[in-house]
Amino acid sequence: MIMIRTLFRSSLATLCLLSLPFAAMADEQDVAAERLNTLLSSANTMSADFSQMTLSSNGANLQEATGSLVLKRPGMFRWHTDAPAEQLLVSDGEQIWLYDPDLEQVTIQKMDKRLTHTPALLLSGDVSKLQENFVITVIESGNIAEFLLTPKANDTLFDNLRLSFMDGRINDMQMSDAVGQRTNILFQDVKINEPVQQREFTFEIPPGVDVISE
Repeated sequence: MIMIRTLFRSSLATLCLLSLPFAAMADEQDVAAERLNTLLSSANTMSADFSQMTLSSNGANLQEATGSLVLKRPGMFRWHTDAPAEQLLVSDGEQIWLYDPDLEQVTIQKMDKRLTHTPALLLSGDVSKLQENFVITVIESGNIAEFLLTPKANDTLFDNLRLSFMDGRINDMQMSDAVGQRTNILFQDVKINEPVQQREFTFEIPPGVDVISE
């Protein structure tokens, strides 16, 4: 009986020791998620210019673009990419308009409110469910905080997403997909919590363009 009790206590102690790393990882993820939630939620509105570069898995430059964006919680955004590959993406929180002037075409679809399917929602949407959707880690150094978000679901647009903040403001965003293609977006002239006109998030269909509803 004494031997059985000793073995039980030893096994219990071993299980407790083995569980410590998992508990520490969970605590670190809680801290990272809370930190990211605080940074994102502090911006009720945001406007910025951006430059975007898409690279192949071997580092070849596939595409470069510039543009501007305006965001407002919850779920509203206006994302304009400059010519020569001009596009305008507008959301009122319920549906999205994608306007391509070169094709003279507007695509209208209901907004997918899953954070893993609409990356813009990470900046403009409800971020209270971050931990339900992602495994989150953070590295902080001085005034820079860098977060790595790995989706928990398999049916996502990206394999991982990196968000970097400088002095509490979003600095850049990088998405990597299953084939190793990377899209890097650098934000410039970022303005937080300044007044934004509601008309930024409505879209009037130009006359004569084709309309596709999905």
